[in-house]
Amino acid sequence: MDIMNLAKGLLAQKLGGNNAQIEQVLGSLLGGGEQGGLDIGNLVGGMQSKGLGDVASSWLGDGANADISPDQLKEVLGQDKIAAAAQELGTDEGSLLDGLKDAIPQMVDKSSSGGSLLDAVGGLGGVANMAKKFL
Repeated sequence: MDIMNLAKGLLAQKLGGNNAQIEQVLGSLLGGGEQGGLDIGNLVGGMQSKGLGDVASSWLGDGANADISPDQLKEVLGQDKIAAAAQELGTDEGSLLDGLKDAIPQMVDKSSSGGSLLDAVGGLGGVANMAKKFL
């Protein structure tokens, strides 16, 4: 499954806008990496470093996905990035965060069926070590 297409579709449903614009914003927010143009490992590592490892773990497994609040998401992604992304899409930060809080858990979940993403990076400890490289 192309994770970028999934994320674009989920955000477009919430916010409208064109797919190219949404793809550019997602790339700037989630750091364009190996997973369909998005760096899911970096996102999960950032969540771990902000004390949201349990939330991230729920998204990586096959069970129910835990919720993330807009404020938590803003903390993980960064206020400046959220403000710039909202401006780029011509929406307000609240609407963008509302779309992202629904889209991102599904995106991570779909990219890691069976916890494969978590296993690939060596569990949450591996994710935390990856995150340290970016801090």
